[in-house]
Amino acid sequence: MGGVELRNITVDKFRAVSAPEQYLEIVERKGLGHPDSICDAIMDKISVNLCTEYLEKFDMILHHNIDKCLLVAGETAGIFGGGIVVDPMLLVIGDRATFKVEEIEVDVANIAVDTARQWFDENLRFVQSDYVEYQVELKPGSAELTDIFRRQKGILGSNDTSAAVGYAPLSFTEQAILSMERHMNSREFKEEYPESGEDVKVMGIRRGTKFDITVAMPLIDSFVDSEQHYFNMKEDIFGAMNGFLADHMEQKGVQMNASISFNNLDVPGRGMEGIYTSVTGTSAEDADCGQVGRGNRVNGIIPLNRPVSSEAAAGKNPVSHVGKVYNVLSHHIAGKIVDKVPDVKEAYVWLLSDIGVSIDKPKVAAAQVITEKGSVEAVAKEVEEVIDFEFEHIRNFCMQLARGMITIC
Repeated sequence: MGGVELRNITVDKFRAVSAPEQYLEIVERKGLGHPDSICDAIMDKISVNLCTEYLEKFDMILHHNIDKCLLVAGETAGIFGGGIVVDPMLLVIGDRATFKVEEIEVDVANIAVDTARQWFDENLRFVQSDYVEYQVELKPGSAELTDIFRRQKGILGSNDTSAAVGYAPLSFTEQAILSMERHMNSREFKEEYPESGEDVKVMGIRRGTKFDITVAMPLIDSFVDSEQHYFNMKEDIFGAMNGFLADHMEQKGVQMNASISFNNLDVPGRGMEGIYTSVTGTSAEDADCGQVGRGNRVNGIIPLNRPVSSEAAAGKNPVSHVGKVYNVLSHHIAGKIVDKVPDVKEAYVWLLSDIGVSIDKPKVAAAQVITEKGSVEAVAKEVEEVIDFEFEHIRNFCMQLARGMITIC
């Protein structure tokens, strides 16, 4: 039996115009310091660190799913020149992990808390260690799901019947929204504008060639001496945003009527109540709670025009949980199709697992493509070969996920 039949691979035409050709696109990006993004990033890092521990102690990745998390907002008192944290944030870490194999124990709780603390230290400049409290609610997994790991060697069986969809390439609108947030949270930007917080949210809407972007980002109140000082700094940052967008459009060879709005709720004359400031750089300090799966999809954005997977991938184990593996793999395969099959300009990949069946043998692996000139039939064999190759090497892909080599938030 050939790989195409073994893996239930099909290729069809995507019966809609490509994303850049559509009149309307709406794209959102929740940045590094957004409460939902914090949850996704920390839970996935805990999974990576647990994988490292399991591999070192047992030479295999054991059952775990660290994909339930709630970041409970704290309370702050903001003032010009620097506010204070009144009540700390609370990070609740939950779901399942393997704590012990025979007589060998794994200190799951401490790995989880140490990972979270390290993430805050490395990514949020103004979140001090006592600004976050931790509650670990990780428990041992069910016997049936844990047994998937014990009874098989090599490629594991799927832990669920689950579907995923991914696409490539990103449109200009999607690239611009993703790039703008990453730029504003880059080391270079923070060095030039240290007053800028990490909780950057970027929303973009393109209507034809009219491109409007709305940005929300707090300024750190310890840098803000007065209301006028805030608006002066805001104007400087606003100019930097516009400069970045203009450069980005020039690099991509795109001409659009673009505009940016920044901190739209600001109202001069109302003091601290009329401006967007933060003590720590994240709204989780006193305004918004966070939760795994409510933020960006695994390609880093929230694309309202595209089909997306419903699974929260962050923190799920990278070797049997198809809610993670297929979710990320669908985008990866779509990208490979566009890169390797010359006539394909846009690809959508749909994957469906069958519980208990090896993850390299999907129940469905379907590609829907848009070609530049030729027919879908003319490229079908090449597309099938790309999909088959990626599933043939899925173990390598899973290990890249396990080592944190693939960013998913």
